[in-house]
Amino acid sequence: MIESDFPKDTTFGVIGICGANCNLVARILKDRGFNVVGTDMSSSEDCRFKKSLEGYDIEIFYGSHPKEFFEKADYVIPPISLPKTAKVFDIIKEKNIPILEVNDVIDIFKVNKPVFGITGTNGKTTTTTLLKKIAYDNNILPAEHNLDKMQGNAEYIPILQSRLKGDVGILEVGTFGVPGTIERIVKNTDLTSGLITNITPDHLNDLGGFMDYAHVKAEFIKGLNGKQLIVNGQDPTIMGLLKELNFEGEVITFGVDETPVGVAPKECVCGRNMDVKEIISGSGYYFCNCGLTTPQVDYVATNIDLDNRTFELHTPSEKLQVKMLLDGIHNVYNIVGVIIAAHEFLKLPYDKILSSIATFTGVPGRMEKIGVIDGKDIIVDFAHNPAGVETVLREFKKLYGDITTVITISSESGEEGDLEIFDKVLEFSKYIVPASFASQKIASNKINNCHDFDGRIVLTHIDDFVKKGTLGATFDEVQEGISQAIQLDCNKIVVIGEAATKFKNCINNL
Repeated sequence: MIESDFPKDTTFGVIGICGANCNLVARILKDRGFNVVGTDMSSSEDCRFKKSLEGYDIEIFYGSHPKEFFEKADYVIPPISLPKTAKVFDIIKEKNIPILEVNDVIDIFKVNKPVFGITGTNGKTTTTTLLKKIAYDNNILPAEHNLDKMQGNAEYIPILQSRLKGDVGILEVGTFGVPGTIERIVKNTDLTSGLITNITPDHLNDLGGFMDYAHVKAEFIKGLNGKQLIVNGQDPTIMGLLKELNFEGEVITFGVDETPVGVAPKECVCGRNMDVKEIISGSGYYFCNCGLTTPQVDYVATNIDLDNRTFELHTPSEKLQVKMLLDGIHNVYNIVGVIIAAHEFLKLPYDKILSSIATFTGVPGRMEKIGVIDGKDIIVDFAHNPAGVETVLREFKKLYGDITTVITISSESGEEGDLEIFDKVLEFSKYIVPASFASQKIASNKINNCHDFDGRIVLTHIDDFVKKGTLGATFDEVQEGISQAIQLDCNKIVVIGEAATKFKNCINNL
């Protein structure tokens, strides 16, 4: 079946319209001019994504699946998670209503706009949000999933988002470390081009090692073969994968001209370890005996002044003066990638791109100042893997000098990741307050092993910490961690991790 097989007066009945996927399906069908009725067992008050349905003329039956819903529906679309043994399927069969699965909707209702994808380990959300801002500022409408408090970078959400109304699709493409996820997203969103920010260790708990994770990310490269890719040329993993996979499309590389902050090993796609003179974690200047080496990038940021938030960008044709409101060398990488994407994908001139960048204040939860208590600034950041923590804390230390770090993370790479994160925090922080179960466990082991940390680790409850929830730390643990940090002799408090951003409103209690 194809979309034109359905008359415009067709009515689609969407079950589970308060869930993410069916919410998007209902809006896709309305955007294409069809009639939609919805039903959900949730009440109107408990319908999680109800706000995103505002402005859509959709009749919704809350709290039950009434007879009237089935009488109005020419086709019924159930949620993916609904068991085939559910009683509602007996009603559908009794009334002989054709069923369309969510995957049928994806196959029938094709992407009808240019779509750009952004992936990588760190920087995806900032990059995606800035590129969308540039589009909006220039009257280009990106398709938005508008699912409140839903990141929506993996599984079905990007695929369905690409089919919503808009002039373009600008999608954050994630993976959660699951092979096949990115391949499915790229294939089913008809990406025309994309950007890779970096590839550093993450999600290793369910994978065999770093290169296993890297090859999950490589699905993005495979899916865009023959098309255009914008990549961080100073990341050896990205450049190695392009070579290994014989990528035949257009590659545009970018990087920064900056003094390395240190040297660290990174596994090459050939299996050897190479030394990377790092500018940010995992990216910089590199050479491997297999011949992989830092290229001369197409776009390079020079004369970077982080205090005044300016840099020069050398493009293939001209030199640009860039002003930004964001802090940190990692955001210089993010901004350069966005400039290229806005110029190549959105087809905008540099002057319009730069004026939009100059007013971008950032993404909530990324280096976000949330309050001041007793003269001490409280800042939260979503960093949740070793590379992200290292990059963010290094920039905080450059900016502020002494910092106290509250750790709310439970690494997706397991105990090894937790230990690496803790050691990165030790490297850059004056004081460490472990708030998550994982960081408390690491801190306890270090203290019990009689290491002399000169009072740097604040752990007052060694015998009674327990794991709660899956975020890493609970609301109360984040609040308690900040409370302890306030007592320390340090005026900058950085709270890192997903729980830090989710529960940042605990600052109101303090």
